[in-house]
Amino acid sequence: MKKLPMISTTASNDVFRFMLSRKQLIMCAVAVFAMLGIAAWGSVGVVQMSQLALALKQSESALQHAKAASQNQLEALQNQLHAEQDKQAVYARALGTVQARMARLDALGSRLVDVAALDKSEFDFALEPALGGPRLKQTEIFVAPIRLHDDLNNMDAHLNQLDAQLVAIDYMLEKRHAAEDAKPHAWPTEGGWISSRFGRRIDPFNGRPAQHYGVDIANRSGAPVLSTSHGVVTFAGKMVDFGYVVDIEHGYGYKTRYAHMGDVAVHIGDVVKGNQLLGHIGSTGRSTGPHLHYEVRRFGQLINPQSFLPRG
Repeated sequence: MKKLPMISTTASNDVFRFMLSRKQLIMCAVAVFAMLGIAAWGSVGVVQMSQLALALKQSESALQHAKAASQNQLEALQNQLHAEQDKQAVYARALGTVQARMARLDALGSRLVDVAALDKSEFDFALEPALGGPRLKQTEIFVAPIRLHDDLNNMDAHLNQLDAQLVAIDYMLEKRHAAEDAKPHAWPTEGGWISSRFGRRIDPFNGRPAQHYGVDIANRSGAPVLSTSHGVVTFAGKMVDFGYVVDIEHGYGYKTRYAHMGDVAVHIGDVVKGNQLLGHIGSTGRSTGPHLHYEVRRFGQLINPQSFLPRG
């Protein structure tokens, strides 16, 4: 029989001896190893728990950052949406203003057409603008900006049409206004009265019937002779039978003549205004007394000046 291990210990100079059997020794060894294993497992568990806690803390921090980033992105998108809504509101107000202005322009254009007696089939402000073009692909999903963009394009086209029509009307009215301004319309002297009218009369020098191509306005000698409209002086000087004469080209076919004057105060090429001094009443040329012989031509044809005089 094998001897069992002996353990001796000394306490207060006394020796104690324990006798363990082989089985007990094995069990003690197993218990020690078990305790060491449990301790090692516990240490690993503690380390793993620390690592898990750190990972969880990092995950929570990352989640908080992601949540903050999402919140910031959401706020940015909301701010952008509000800004776009504000823009839409501004565009809508601008569109309403433009529509109101176009309505007034349409009314004004129609009124001008009526006043100017223009052809309404040519200047019809009630018609929609004439537009055309190929069909375009719809690439946008958001309908409101597209509709607003189309409305603005339609407004622009309508305004362009209005502008063209109003420019044409303005040109025609300006042309008509210029023609009216060119037409002789003023009394050609200060004072006086018509002493001989346009048409056939008895020649005061030979007593025979003759054609009189103007009107004679008797007046005091030296009274001012005035232009009946603006124009350019085409003749200023003496002429056979007419004495001192001034001819003025007014444009649009109108031309006037002032004859038998005592003197002239303008020169060829002078630009004169309406009621501008041309000379003075006299009795030069074939004349029986101080008066003004006044003629009006339209495209070279002599016409009765009385239809252009404010009184007579």
